[in-house]
Amino acid sequence: MKAKTSFAIDQIISNPQKVFLTDSLGAALTSFLLSMILSRFENEFGMPKAVLFNLSLVAGIYAVYSICCCFFVQGNWRLFLRIIVIANLLYACSTVGLVIYFYKSLTVLGITYFLLELLVIGILISVEMKALSYGQDKG
Repeated sequence: MKAKTSFAIDQIISNPQKVFLTDSLGAALTSFLLSMILSRFENEFGMPKAVLFNLSLVAGIYAVYSICCCFFVQGNWRLFLRIIVIANLLYACSTVGLVIYFYKSLTVLGITYFLLELLVIGILISVEMKALSYGQDKG
């Protein structure tokens, strides 16, 4: 199982378009979950609807940025990938801050969702960082 996972990650990091596509799909899924699921069940998750929509908007912008990079960035892709890595880090930090700020109103389900989201973002950032260092001489 670990060998298959490692192979899959190697396949992604060796191709910048796959890294951007993976980021875009993750951001789009996050945007969908926040705006269409969590916001409709605000009481079950505990995060205010306005906060969820703002997070969803940011994730949507990241999705558009990454998909544009996937299709249009050819040359200096590392610069564009660094931008999304920094953006993902800022999103993760903002999410941590919001979880702390709204902790008393969050339910177990809400805390679980945001912890899982942070875990996935952390893994994504790790993969993106590996992609940045992969084949440095290939530009």
